[in-house]
Amino acid sequence: MDDKTTLKFSHVTGKGKKFGLKDVSFSLPAGYLMGLAGKNGAGKTTLIDYIMNPNIRYSGTISIDGMDIRKDFTAAKDKIGFVSEENRFFETYSAAVNAKLLGRFYKQWDAKLFDTVLRETGVSGARTVGQMSRGERFKFQMAFAMAHRPVLYLLDEATAGMDPVFRIDFFKMLHKVIESGEASVLLTSHIQEELVQKTDYTGILEKGIMTKFGESVEVWKEKTNTNG
Repeated sequence: MDDKTTLKFSHVTGKGKKFGLKDVSFSLPAGYLMGLAGKNGAGKTTLIDYIMNPNIRYSGTISIDGMDIRKDFTAAKDKIGFVSEENRFFETYSAAVNAKLLGRFYKQWDAKLFDTVLRETGVSGARTVGQMSRGERFKFQMAFAMAHRPVLYLLDEATAGMDPVFRIDFFKMLHKVIESGEASVLLTSHIQEELVQKTDYTGILEKGIMTKFGESVEVWKEKTNTNG
């Protein structure tokens, strides 16, 4: 494993009566793609929420690029590129206006890079966010994320309902963002076969518990042998 760790969970357990994670620990090294699998309700989106929502109470530690996110959540969030249907933008404004208004909150914002990626994916900067198709919205969010040069990309069920042809381009895009070895990707999906074929590491969640974590090939080999 790489010496540099992008994301690390250390014995993370949720506090309170609602559903939460239970003693989750894993490390995602820099420059790799990790898949997070599990049935609906297993805790995949919940794990993302623990990273993105500073109000969630938990014991243990979540670190990004070596920094405990609770010590400086604003600085931690600057290192994250979040892509999800739950991600909020100004729906009545264009992609370009959203970038201009929101990009200023990121230290390394690169407006030219945003324009370049958006153009390469075939989405017009004049397109109103609220009128975008699911595919256009994903491409816009990826362009926005890439433009502030995060070390961690969080993609929550990004491939759900995705066109098979674009899915190929999607994974090419992900490999492009990690090729420098500076950033990593955490991708949640219920399509297990996709994760074993396309990711370097896989974690499997069941009822908030990380039942398996390791190199994707080994995790799925073990899972197949167990089920068989």
